Amino acid sequence: MIRLVIADDHPIVRAGLVALFGMEEDFTVLAEAATPEEAISAAERENPDVVLMDLQFGTRATLTGADATRQIRALPAAPYVLVLTNYDSDGDILGAVEAGASGYLLKDAPPHELIAAVRAAAAGESALAPVIASRLLDRLRAPQVSLSSREIEVLELVAAGRSNTEVAAELFISETTVKSHLAHIFSKLDVASRTAAVSAARRRGILR
Repeated sequence: MIRLVIADDHPIVRAGLVALFGMEEDFTVLAEAATPEEAISAAERENPDVVLMDLQFGTRATLTGADATRQIRALPAAPYVLVLTNYDSDGDILGAVEAGASGYLLKDAPPHELIAAVRAAAAGESALAPVIASRLLDRLRAPQVSLSSREIEVLELVAAGRSNTEVAAELFISETTVKSHLAHIFSKLDVASRTAAVSAARRRGILR
């Protein structure tokens, strides 16, 4: 029996997933979570095999799905985490994989693909949607335009209108380090300004 925790801030999505897995004899849903914090608590309390994790939660949440994934994977006898989200930017994918997610699927995946992915995750295998696997392969084939996860974090904050000082404060790094990251970003994207960097990153699918 594969024991699940489902973490998503939309009650209708959770209800649909509970109904879907309820139709399979080898699944049982132990708990639902509406926030990343609830997902972490449920993972500690229920000791599931797999946590099905969204990436973005509502305004109630102070953590992201990637934050929760990292904390859940750090638990003793940690369950596997399978990301199920609407987002497929490089930043989202890299953040989830680096946080320890075993797989990454989009919410438009057909039910049979989702069920197979959860079974694979429970068996300790990776489960990437074809579009996600393709995106990661593209990054490997074109490393010159690949930004590190930290560079993506910096650029996401720049895209949100933060100044270098604000970026430094939010990421707990120095302003000099922020400028160094931006210099590397400009070089990799072959641009000369913050605005151009954000625009180029969006065109390439690095940012949403």
